[in-house]
Amino acid sequence: MPKDSPVTRHKRHDAPEWHWLEQRDDPATRAFLKDANQAHERWFRPLAPLARTLYQDHLSRRELAVKSLEAELDVFAVWSETGQDDDYPRWWRRPLDQSSAPACFFDVVERAGHHAFFDIGDMALTPDEQWLAWSEDTQGDERYALWLKALPDGEPHKLADDIGPALCWAEDQTPRNATLLFTRFDATQRPDSLWRCQVDFTAPERPAPATLVFREEDAEFWLGMGKTRSKAWLLIETSAKDTTEILAIPAAAPNTPPRLLHRRIKGVEVSIDHRPGAFYRLHNQDGPHFALDTLVESAWEESDSPEWQTLIAHDDAHTLEGMDAYAWGLIVAQRSHDEAQTRLRRLVLDGLDEITIDTLIALPETPCSQLLEESAHFDTTRVRLREESFTHPASWYELDLESGDRRHLKTVPVHGGLTPGALVSKRIWASAPDGERVPVSIVMRADLADRPLPTLLYGYGAYGEPLDPWFSIARLSLLERGVAFAVAHVRGGGERGEPWYLNGKMAHKENSFDDFLAARQALVDEGLSQAERIVAVGASAGGLLVGACVNRAPEAFCAAVLDVPFLDVLRTMQNPELPLTTAEYSEWGNPVEPEVEARLRGYSPMDNIQPQAYPALWIEGNWFDTRVGYWEPAKFYARVSEAQRGDAPILLHTDMDSGHGGASGRFKSWQDAARQDAFILWALGLADAPA
Repeated sequence: MPKDSPVTRHKRHDAPEWHWLEQRDDPATRAFLKDANQAHERWFRPLAPLARTLYQDHLSRRELAVKSLEAELDVFAVWSETGQDDDYPRWWRRPLDQSSAPACFFDVVERAGHHAFFDIGDMALTPDEQWLAWSEDTQGDERYALWLKALPDGEPHKLADDIGPALCWAEDQTPRNATLLFTRFDATQRPDSLWRCQVDFTAPERPAPATLVFREEDAEFWLGMGKTRSKAWLLIETSAKDTTEILAIPAAAPNTPPRLLHRRIKGVEVSIDHRPGAFYRLHNQDGPHFALDTLVESAWEESDSPEWQTLIAHDDAHTLEGMDAYAWGLIVAQRSHDEAQTRLRRLVLDGLDEITIDTLIALPETPCSQLLEESAHFDTTRVRLREESFTHPASWYELDLESGDRRHLKTVPVHGGLTPGALVSKRIWASAPDGERVPVSIVMRADLADRPLPTLLYGYGAYGEPLDPWFSIARLSLLERGVAFAVAHVRGGGERGEPWYLNGKMAHKENSFDDFLAARQALVDEGLSQAERIVAVGASAGGLLVGACVNRAPEAFCAAVLDVPFLDVLRTMQNPELPLTTAEYSEWGNPVEPEVEARLRGYSPMDNIQPQAYPALWIEGNWFDTRVGYWEPAKFYARVSEAQRGDAPILLHTDMDSGHGGASGRFKSWQDAARQDAFILWALGLADAPA
């Protein structure tokens, strides 16, 4: 390790584990991060021209002036427009009857202009569409302020501070007032309580005190709220990672005490929607892949323990992932375990909740992502679909469910020399040590598909989140330079349904690491990737995945990018005062149990650093990150720097203005991505080495 390294200068021999970096208020902490940032900048300086080229390349490929699709509500059509030079959008509306010209009703550019960081948590229009409430975070710590204004150009008024991001209006609006609901946090930034605020439109500058609606006392449960698509019910969802409880309040009578709709049962997850006369429930009480039930609304009103009736039974081949209710029936998202592909399933129901039509909506290709867009109208039979793949940018269609006609609405334009038609994607299957087949996706230039390529291998593998195919304009700069982009769909994610998730969490977490390394080997064995030129990339929980694999097999990668990485797993899970910790017990385990403590210690990247030749590491942290403390990447950087026995650089950059999601403005975000890509190209031997 160089003598002028920040690690050498700041090392405390009485604190070899660097835990003192957790002291945010200690000036020495900021001094260390500043020195690390300066060392990072000195090393990166020769690559700065390449980063600028990549950034400009990115800008030249995309359409910078962006207009969203219009959403037709009851009175107005609304949409957003982002100017060519703007980081943020402006929101517009026009009357459906075309009685007046379009008007800008919310200028996010102006709101954000006074802050280094700015993020809108949620926007909520009153039922009459004449007032807007929104939540905004101006620091990056995910604590929001609540604001209100009359549309289109009323004066903004702050109603509350320190709330959660989500907002929901009840359906009780009068010309004078309406009820707005929001959540608040406890001391660990767990959303633990639901509040209602009676908004007086005649005096918005004098907000009334909010009233507590419900508080969740269990530290493992987070509280959320929403409204059924029928707009008849407000739902309070309180959930741990594997258990859900749901209460309901009539949306037109929000002062009504909440009533239990689904009681919590350990290990049972639930989501609920509503059509007039019936509730619908996705649940895993009868099996891990979820079933769909229905409940007559009057039966629930008359009994505390009504019987739900099965509409779609548990199926070993598929996982039911979500549903949306309409006046005519339901659209259910259903994932095939074998194909690692989600399909949208349309169920038309009669007055007795009998299924009269059960059909799958067609896919444009496989694998791909097909998502149902939000619709403002409960009785519509025309739905919007968003479709994309690794080789085709996002496109939106309107599908007439009765006739089957599809109308193209928009495709994200892609400019430049490398067009989507010049790309090809493949899916291969890696063999994990236990024999499990692991899907691996790869996209590259079609004219280079006959040879092994330098490769960026991306992974996540947690919380059941699937890495379904997505198109990236930024990725084109790497692909054009001959890099292949691969995704390891490891266990712990949701690509092959609920079993895939369950077999990569808790006591089965080791499968995630085995799968990632197996995916890397399969890419080499299939002749798609060059063994000595593979960069691993992971963010947040994906940083845990990559960090663990780099500790175990540093020779497998020429470099790794760890973005806001969750690295100090054991110590974090031992501290219930940190945000997320108690809610994460069902994902990782509670280390007060000796067997869990031993398991976490066995793979936690921070606890498995050892003297060896590490590949080049690009480590990113954010000062205001409440999900992964800035100290986790900082401590990992310090300790790996001490353990490094090779010549590859270990680099840390901490963004002192951002939270977990990184920079809030799109241009700063793209600049940060270009810097990472410059490092990746250097690591793959496609850029000159810094001196």
